[in-house]
Amino acid sequence: MLRITLCAAMLVGAIANAQAPATSAPATVPSAEEQITQAVLPLPNDLRATASVLGYTPDGKFVALRNGTGGMTCLSNNPQSPRFHVACYHKSLEPFMARGRELRTQGVTGDQVDSVRFREAKEGKLQLPEKPALLYSLTGQKDAYDPATKTAKGTPLFVVYIPYATGESTGLSAVPARGTPWVMFPGTPKAHIMFVPSMAP
Repeated sequence: MLRITLCAAMLVGAIANAQAPATSAPATVPSAEEQITQAVLPLPNDLRATASVLGYTPDGKFVALRNGTGGMTCLSNNPQSPRFHVACYHKSLEPFMARGRELRTQGVTGDQVDSVRFREAKEGKLQLPEKPALLYSLTGQKDAYDPATKTAKGTPLFVVYIPYATGESTGLSAVPARGTPWVMFPGTPKAHIMFVPSMAP
């Protein structure tokens, strides 16, 4: 149960990282090509070539590195983060994710970010996905990415966002359990089904 709780906590942190604004200029920023290669790693192979990718300029600005033709948007690893983390989400989640980045840039932190987004969603000011929308992520140690093989070792997570979903509406538990999906943040605009295909030791 402890490992499951830690994994759930890691997802919360991973999603927060995926929505985080750019920070001051990092010491080393990989090339745009390398960032794109890293960013699409969580996706199935057939979705990688058409994904849009957001990443960092050498001076630390958060920008579009590639405008793809597919339905997924991927975020490259933040070079200043203490862990390697990349994530990809369906384009219907972009308003929600972009608003999180904007709020953090404005200095809003912690639970207040969701408080603002939840209020705006309920007021109809923030667009949410109308259908289930997937997010893939991969999180590992700082040196998880191997540039020689263009692969990364880490814990993959799959998340299906279904705004306002509950255990009753999905037939899933809201309690984390090994080997089964569960609903996190049930009944909120951020409600999603958690899948942990494997857990790193």
